[in-house]
Amino acid sequence: MTRANRPPVSPALRAPSSRSRKVPYDCDTALYRQRHKVENLFAKLNDWRRIATRCDRCSHTFFSAICITAAVIVWL
Repeated sequence: MTRANRPPVSPALRAPSSRSRKVPYDCDTALYRQRHKVENLFAKLNDWRRIATRCDRCSHTFFSAICITAAVIVWL
């Protein structure tokens, strides 16, 4: 299948349309809010230099650092 013959792909989740849009498109607000929380968590994780740069050698050490960091972020 060539690129010209493919049907258009719609995004899995759209952000809410702006107020100035003449014909607003529908948006699942509950799903969008959950996605927004996850994106904010990843943004806060990137504030921790060790997590953002992946300085750990072992995957289990890196995963445990993510768990500890996420717990601290949620707790604060």
